[in-house]
Amino acid sequence: MSRAELARRQAELLHALLADGPAPAGFDPARLKVEAQVLRRKHGRVLAYQRPELAEALGERYGPLFAQFTAGRPKKAAERSGAYADEFVTWLIEGGHLPKPRRRLADRLRRR
Repeated sequence: MSRAELARRQAELLHALLADGPAPAGFDPARLKVEAQVLRRKHGRVLAYQRPELAEALGERYGPLFAQFTAGRPKKAAERSGAYADEFVTWLIEGGHLPKPRRRLADRLRRR
């Protein structure tokens, strides 16, 4: 198999795992769905570790809300976790799951 073919197949697999794409030839679609769910839960745990205040504010709602968010907006392979977390926070605020912050992010960054 050529490098180009291998890269194409890897991209198909990542698309299936991270973005609910179709299962590539030779892969069991049901097994890929299970693996995709595992990866999303793992990413949710990583995000909760990186942003404990967010997980604390949401409590038991954190897991289900993160699953709902990722179902509509899967993380891209090359996307940084921090940017994805920021989108999750925006989604939570826009959906009424978190209150809108009193101060803008830029104001908080200037004070550091």
